[in-house]
Amino acid sequence: MFVDRVLVKVEAGTGGSGQTSFRREKYVPMGGPDGGDGGRGGDVLVRADRNLTTLLDYTYRDAWTAERGQHGEGSNRTGRSGADVILPVPPGTVVRDARTQELLGEVLEHGDTLVVAKGGRGGKGNAFFVTATHQSPREWQPGEEGEIRTLELELKLIADVGFVGQPNAGKSTLLSVISAARPKIADYPFTTLSPNLGVVPLSDHRSFVVADIPGIIEGAHEGKGLGLQFLRHIERTRLLAFLIPIDAMDWQAELDQLRHEIAAHSPELAAKPYCVVFSKLDLLGEHYIPEIEAPGAFGIYAISAAGRMGLDVLLDAWWRELLAMRTAAEQPARDAQLLP
Repeated sequence: MFVDRVLVKVEAGTGGSGQTSFRREKYVPMGGPDGGDGGRGGDVLVRADRNLTTLLDYTYRDAWTAERGQHGEGSNRTGRSGADVILPVPPGTVVRDARTQELLGEVLEHGDTLVVAKGGRGGKGNAFFVTATHQSPREWQPGEEGEIRTLELELKLIADVGFVGQPNAGKSTLLSVISAARPKIADYPFTTLSPNLGVVPLSDHRSFVVADIPGIIEGAHEGKGLGLQFLRHIERTRLLAFLIPIDAMDWQAELDQLRHEIAAHSPELAAKPYCVVFSKLDLLGEHYIPEIEAPGAFGIYAISAAGRMGLDVLLDAWWRELLAMRTAAEQPARDAQLLP
């Protein structure tokens, strides 16, 4: 089961209390205070783990508590700090405070770690309060309570190319042909009920990641169909590929409707580089690229995933566009290195 949004209650550990103690040692009269400080409570952290692809585990357990710090002891011994709790999540997970909707951060790469609830500070023991005029203090501090939060974890898949199209546009078939992914494929609408990722291997050890989401219908940005639920999964893609079946009734109207739904969902997403891909070319039996108005598109292609037609040209175009985007993103860093 693909789960991409959950609520989790977390509680950081409470700090240990300080100790009131006086030194007791033979032949050492009036040894003085030696109460140690309490240990710090454990934190709650979210960490990206590339071995995970869903938030399913958090539907079985939705409350996590870090260990509290131990109390201070005599002989100026500080209490042991509480152990942290680490919540593993898939890369691309966004973390918000469910009550305030404050963005706490996101973890994008394997190993990225985010502290979402800080443990309480340990209290001071009576040795801390010694002064020249107050040499036998009996004061001590209780430990501070750890933060308590309800988190909203939201997964946004990370991919290089995102497929956008109406139901039965051939997105899943294309994904299954160019990668090792095996999405469900059938001759009825909405066979894709959850996003799928696939790694596309090329020659010379090159590769990139593609994402297939459920079909987009008119009104998807308002909650119709499954599109709105999964549109956020292509927000992190670098470029978009609009798939239009060659047997569509009106190619231009279908493209315009898809672009409208994307723009209504997110203007930033609509501004990403895109191309138009006519699918199911095998229905014609010949190579033909229809005329269509696609302002700003870096290419218009026609393919048949089932017939393995036009795929090499399409994959090469995607790679060249991704490479150009990567080079442009790295250029400012190179320029900064050249500055005296």
